Amino acid sequence: MAQPNQPTDNSVDAYSPAQIALRIESGGVAKANMPALKTATLGVLAGAFISFGAMFYTLVITGSDMGFGPGRLLGGVAFSLGLILVLIGGAELFTGNNLIVMAWAERKVTTGQLLRNWTLVYVANFVGAIGTVALFVLAGALELNGGAVGQTAARIAQAKIDLDPMTAFFRGVLCNTLVCLAVWLCFAAREVTGKVLAIVFPISAFVALGFEHSVANMYLIPLGMIAAGGEVDFGALFTNLIPVTLGNIVGGSGLVALTYWLVYLRHGDAD
Repeated sequence: MAQPNQPTDNSVDAYSPAQIALRIESGGVAKANMPALKTATLGVLAGAFISFGAMFYTLVITGSDMGFGPGRLLGGVAFSLGLILVLIGGAELFTGNNLIVMAWAERKVTTGQLLRNWTLVYVANFVGAIGTVALFVLAGALELNGGAVGQTAARIAQAKIDLDPMTAFFRGVLCNTLVCLAVWLCFAAREVTGKVLAIVFPISAFVALGFEHSVANMYLIPLGMIAAGGEVDFGALFTNLIPVTLGNIVGGSGLVALTYWLVYLRHGDAD
């Protein structure tokens, strides 16, 4: 008989942290063994989904007179659309896939499999994000509100390009700590409503606090460059993406995945 605080398979209660660790570990194994075409296709979708969230964020903060904190909070809620689409709709996102490190630490995924997944998903996310930039521009969406949306996009991109590498790195660390915690909390929920609520608060926090998400920047920086009247400067883009990506890996893989592996999976502690 199940104990009162141990939900059964048909329970409406949340999964316990130890159960979440096992679910993420098994999910990591599945991701690492997924065929390349399926992984790449879902990666392109994730790049587009995060771009939709970034697109929504750009619109919401344009012309906002709510004040610094409330305006950024509302923008963060809007940006949450991206991870909701990824986790509920199903897609492969590089930052979330940093949690595969739990399965790697358990030696159920090899280093080669881990790096294969990250590389394939990262490139696919980039393709999806750049493709969404093209669609957004062709749709004339930068001209919304008399061109104010385009001006906002340009300011966002410039602020990201101006970050020094050290600041970008640590903002990337903090960002993916919150993103992977959102994924972790989502794995606790049994219903779609619970998953959505688990996503919104951590994602709203990272956006409001101005942290840096590599896949979002794959969309926001090129779009802002185009909105400013120029072409995409890929040198400037990768000057931001490299430290942000490294920070995302440290935050998601180190501060979340390895920490929870140490607590719940090392020596079979989740059993």
